Amino acid sequence: MTMVLRAGSAARAVAELRERVTAGHLTPGTQLSEASLTGPLGVSRNTLREAFSTLIEEGLLVRIPHRGVFVATLTAAQIADIYRVRTLLECTALRQAPVDPPRAEGLRAAVDEAERHARANAWQAVGTANMHFHEQIIALAGSPRLNQWMKQLTAELRLAFVTADAETLHRPFVARNAEITAAYEAGEAGPAADLLHDYLLMSERVVLGALA
Repeated sequence: MTMVLRAGSAARAVAELRERVTAGHLTPGTQLSEASLTGPLGVSRNTLREAFSTLIEEGLLVRIPHRGVFVATLTAAQIADIYRVRTLLECTALRQAPVDPPRAEGLRAAVDEAERHARANAWQAVGTANMHFHEQIIALAGSPRLNQWMKQLTAELRLAFVTADAETLHRPFVARNAEITAAYEAGEAGPAADLLHDYLLMSERVVLGALA
């Protein structure tokens, strides 16, 4: 009984820290202090260390001996690998998704969220909405396992986004997200997947170019 509760607390801490990375609140190189996190997360130090270990395995955190735990900094090779995985998963999920208006609601909500933040020049928030958009593409596959994997992947990808100016990175893709959604809503999943493929290639060039 106690072990189940402890595991649940660790899972919640993992989800919360992962979401903070996805939202851009924890950036590469940030040191994570046990003392400052146990209270806000409502967990013990042992549970927090368990959460740290999980996120280290996921590649979101790194432990540096004699220094502590830090948010990871991605290399160009790691970023390129993330985009390879994204292209395979997202384009396949979108191309094979059945045409179903309720399935498009998540995509449309993410597009509306991004457009609202763009009008307010809140580009970090636009980036978070963009992450939600890509998670909704994977959700079209109807696989809880893929959904969880995508949450890990988008959190890791957000670490790459800090290499570029937020507006420069996200502004071009607000309209592209809307275009992909409109194609899917019109029953054109194949063309929508083709648009997404080109989109991901462009996004990779922008991110790697900023890193270089």
